[in-house]
Formats: sequence, structure tokens, C-alpha cells
Amino acid sequence: QVQLVEFGGGLVQAGASLRLSCTASGGTFSNLQMGWFRQTPGKEREFVAAISWDGTTSRGGVQGRFTISKGAAKNTAYLQMNSLRSGDTAVYYCAAQPRKVPWACILSQNYGIWGQGTQVTVSS
Repeated sequence: QVQLVEFGGGLVQAGASLRLSCTASGGTFSNLQMGWFRQTPGKEREFVAAISWDGTTSRGGVQGRFTISKGAAKNTAYLQMNSLRSGDTAVYYCAAQPRKVPWACILSQNYGIWGQGTQVTVSS
């Protein structure tokens, strides 16, 4: 059973950068679609970025500031976040789903595996 663990959250000032990582373990990784979502209290989970197993990416409203990538071993996804703003403060969740066809899906309901989340706080 694939499990996900996120690292890299923290408290930073506005304008700073952070890189989140998400490592999958316990399964086959060559066909994993992986994504990042974020959530603040009282709001629905928001799509941030996704990457398919062939490297195709999708990005949400953070386009241009955030970049998703995968490690060479295909079991790690990274989210490089630049020019952080106070509005980026949220719990960031990594998600994954095995796919036969490459797909960088933006819908949270199409992911069956989730990490525990990592807090990102941006102070203004």
C-alpha cells in the first residue's frame, strides 16, 4: 500500500521561497500521478499543482510562482514555491493515484492516496 510523507513546511516571510517534498513508499511508483493541494480552515481543498508519470504538469492559480517536479526515482514530488504571499498560508497536502494513462489531474476526488499535510505559514 502506497503511503505519502510530506516535508518542508514552515514559517517564512512574504517574498521568501520554500520547497516541499512528498515521498511515496510501499508500492510501485512508475505510474503515479502526484499532486499538491492546500486547505485553510473553513475552506475547501484547493488544487495547487499536479504531475503525471510522464512529466506532464498542471498548475492552479499559483501559476508562475509555484513549480511541481518529480525526482529521478519517480517516487518523490517537489513543490517549489517562490515569492510567497500571506495568502499562500495553508496546510499543503500531497496526493497520489496510480494511472495507466498519464494525467495531471486537478480534481481532489481523483486521488486516492493522501499524505498527512504540512503547514506553510507566510508572515507579511
